Amino acid sequence: MAIRFYNPYTPGNRNHSALDFSELTRKQPEKHLVKGQNRSHGRNNRGVITCRHKGGGHKRLYRTIDFRRGLVETPAKVEAIEYDPNRTANLALLHYEDGTKSYILHPRGVKVGDTLLSSLRPPIQSGNALPLASAPLGTLVHAIELQPGKGAQVARSAGSAAQIVAKEGAAVTLRLPSGEVRLFSRYCWSTIGQVGNEERANIRLGKAGRRRWLGIRPRVRGVVMNPCDHPHGGGEGRAPIGRSRPVTPWGQPALGKRTRSNRRYSEKAILRRRGS
Repeated sequence: MAIRFYNPYTPGNRNHSALDFSELTRKQPEKHLVKGQNRSHGRNNRGVITCRHKGGGHKRLYRTIDFRRGLVETPAKVEAIEYDPNRTANLALLHYEDGTKSYILHPRGVKVGDTLLSSLRPPIQSGNALPLASAPLGTLVHAIELQPGKGAQVARSAGSAAQIVAKEGAAVTLRLPSGEVRLFSRYCWSTIGQVGNEERANIRLGKAGRRRWLGIRPRVRGVVMNPCDHPHGGGEGRAPIGRSRPVTPWGQPALGKRTRSNRRYSEKAILRRRGS
């Protein structure tokens, strides 16, 4: 999709840009594939804020997405491409030959009328699902399972794709969008190609109100808070943070220090960390 720019006829439009949604072919979602949802707004079961800067936003219906691509060897026709308010990627509505309908993440380049297949050895084309063992080296994949049968958890946002760089025994090595190089089981399923809507990263919201529509509340710097609210707070006037290094609101180092546990179960699967 292309990006649409606006003339600054209001202050909020001066730095505002948006997607033109030219790829979308349908406005209303498939009724039996949506359900209501109660959002937590960053609170736990006692109403205490456990994740800051969340709340408000437009009401949403949740679209049920098939992250497992479980109908194997059953061709499906792409019936429509739709917007999803719950994620950056768009959705593709599939009609299977047996009458089943389901949503998947819209792969880049897939159009209405295309036929997709989930198989152990499908044709290598964007949108087909297969185990990592069946994909050739160098293939771009998305919607990747971390554990076989659990459903896609990796590379699901707009424009994301991982690349298969090696295969050895029961493991397949992937270079993830973050730059991390990681081992996956050869039995994990994935979808060929890149997630669509790749221009999503280039839009500018333009005004604070548009962030509020998305359910994002304002952020405030720690140095302007009181000492009871943040370790950087307090002091007279524009005081420095008063520490050797910046810290989080909970006192942990904020810049550079790695916080991932060395005893995490998946540590042995990471060959190269992101940013290294």
